[in-house]
Amino acid sequence: MMNRPRAAALVAGAVLGLTLLTGCSSEGASTDCSLDACTVTFDRGVNASASVLGVEAKLVAADDQKVTVEVAGQQLSLTVGQPAVDAGAVSVSLESVTDSNAVVRIARG
Repeated sequence: MMNRPRAAALVAGAVLGLTLLTGCSSEGASTDCSLDACTVTFDRGVNASASVLGVEAKLVAADDQKVTVEVAGQQLSLTVGQPAVDAGAVSVSLESVTDSNAVVRIARG
């Protein structure tokens, strides 16, 4: 039987490991991530990119209700309300576009 301090250390280590796996970085963007999905808010008019869920995502172009993003090396054209599009191990959808930003959801599988 495992003692409580050892079990607590194992749980803490597992949580830390999962946090590192879902870690993210960004430039010209902000991210909000869970274990299986991230919402990336790209600033328009700058060279915006983010690294989330093990993939690189970049905002290429944006207009009223449509954006072009590059995710995991694939260029995707997305429209608000369109079903998610597969890009390798992730799926990508456009949540909203404003004059100042574009909000994209990236999820595993």
